[in-house]
Amino acid sequence: MIQPVFDEVIHPINRLRICSMLAPVDSLAFSAVRDELGLSDSVLSKQVKILQTAGYVTLRKEPLNSRVRAWLSLTPQGRTALAAHLAHLRIIAEAATAPGGTES
Repeated sequence: MIQPVFDEVIHPINRLRICSMLAPVDSLAFSAVRDELGLSDSVLSKQVKILQTAGYVTLRKEPLNSRVRAWLSLTPQGRTALAAHLAHLRIIAEAATAPGGTES
């Protein structure tokens, strides 16, 4: 069972979305993530670098014809961190929607 833990590295929306996109697959092309999230190359690169530094994402580059294609993957550590973070967010969401909450 995953222990719920709030993860400040994953929590910012772009990083959360990157990790969420990578979770169900082995890897995705950098360009596919960029296009789906509507981010510039530089913004995505910065967010990926933060996730790489934390050990959550790997970046693999492969030659393709005369170009280089970059692939992003969530590491096992990244998968665990994402699952723990999502478990923590579920607890927050459940508390916010629980009947009998405090009234203002």
